[in-house]
Amino acid sequence: MYKRLLLLFVIALSLCSCGINGKRFKIKGHILNINQGEFYVYDDMGLINGIDTVKVEGGRFTYEMDCERPTTVMLVFPNFSEQPIFAEPGKDASVKGDASHLKELTVEGTKANETMTKFRSQISNETPPEIKKHVERFVEDHPESPVGAYLVKKYFIATPQPDYRKAYKLIETMLAKQPTNTKLAQLAKNIKNMNSASVNSKLPIFTSFDMNGRRVASSDLSVGVAVICTWASWSYDSMDQLRAIQRSRKKAKGRLKVLSIAIEASKVDCKKALQNDSASWPNICDGAMFAGKIIRQLGMLSVPDNILVKDGRIIGRSLSSKELEEKIAQSL
Repeated sequence: MYKRLLLLFVIALSLCSCGINGKRFKIKGHILNINQGEFYVYDDMGLINGIDTVKVEGGRFTYEMDCERPTTVMLVFPNFSEQPIFAEPGKDASVKGDASHLKELTVEGTKANETMTKFRSQISNETPPEIKKHVERFVEDHPESPVGAYLVKKYFIATPQPDYRKAYKLIETMLAKQPTNTKLAQLAKNIKNMNSASVNSKLPIFTSFDMNGRRVASSDLSVGVAVICTWASWSYDSMDQLRAIQRSRKKAKGRLKVLSIAIEASKVDCKKALQNDSASWPNICDGAMFAGKIIRQLGMLSVPDNILVKDGRIIGRSLSSKELEEKIAQSL
């Protein structure tokens, strides 16, 4: 009887351990030259509820999350640069580096993270065209790797000069090896949306509601010059973009329309950031982050991102803040 009870206890303890650890993912980090601070973390599958904050003490931090399926976690540093971490159920990752050289961070603990670290080292001194060639070869050699989707999105989609045709082809290569990967399938669908919202195309038809409950629609932007942009309180570049748009709007004296879309999980944070930045145009914040309907419909997959419209036709997209200001001035 005693042996039987002991066996049941061991089995129960084992099941409990697997039930917790098997569906969790942990990140442990040690960053030199930073004593205390905060990082932000979010993911692209909705496993994290919005954005979490990671506390840094003595240069060390630990973050643990529920993880029922693989996802890509983005670690956002105080300088607003980002580091992808490829999460897997029941696994952990170790992040090491120097705060003064964040591009040289190493991430160990899973094959995908170690592969990404190796890839970053290989392209550290390459030009943008050469990096794209490396990405193409990577996808061809490793179509099963989750790293490929991140690389295609970063270097072929979320750039000032996106190559949607090449991106779609590379994603098809990955889907052939990952036919059940819903994230890849959604990315392929988003690329089709981007093609329909590319430069020289008509602005796709959409409707939504801003944070004050007022209806906003593509028809509101069909006459004159208008900007649609994404932003987030945790992204310095996007806040800089908002300020650039604010300057352009002031110079335009009523001739520039603006619609912003917040990649935020909290409407409270969204309102606070907008008040601090004196933005007075319609702003959409549905709390869905990158899964928002309008975001996917327009194919705006990064922060910051923008679409410049004149008389209902797209004349620019994914411009830098400086390029956006110049293009607006030329178009008014």
